[in-house]
Amino acid sequence: CWEMLDNMEQIGKIRQSTGDTLAELIERGRIMGKENCIFCKIANGGIPSSTIYEDEDFRVFLDLNPATKGHALIVPKVHYADLFELDDELAVKAILLAKRLAERMKDALGCDGFNLVQNNGAAAGQTIFHFHLHLIPRYEQDGAGIAWNPGKVSSEELKELVQLISET
Repeated sequence: CWEMLDNMEQIGKIRQSTGDTLAELIERGRIMGKENCIFCKIANGGIPSSTIYEDEDFRVFLDLNPATKGHALIVPKVHYADLFELDDELAVKAILLAKRLAERMKDALGCDGFNLVQNNGAAAGQTIFHFHLHLIPRYEQDGAGIAWNPGKVSSEELKELVQLISET
């Protein structure tokens, strides 16, 4: 994970969780200056946003290019490129926050459904390489699409995939 150099408390948390020295974090690219990541700037208040929630770990703000009315992003204040870098404790906090905000947004906006979307890597559609979770209220006939063409899989392929992926 990368971290903004001006946030020593968060750097301290990273050092404690990894056991790395400050020099090791810098050498491994886990700490970087705030000028390199737009979401780091927004999450830490360097760029104004339409913030709907903030705590010590996250800022949640409305997307400037929304899929639907009320589309928001949950962004951690510490830089993690994607889900694979995100620490487990923060991942749990992110999904619990998403649930709480989705419930609030559903009531406030009167939406008919809800999507939580989180992309990892360019092939998956990630365009900003700072972990973020999209909260997308859905409305009947809203025209926003999160779809794919359903494929087909044989029972043999399913068995092979189970063997490759399962933890047994």
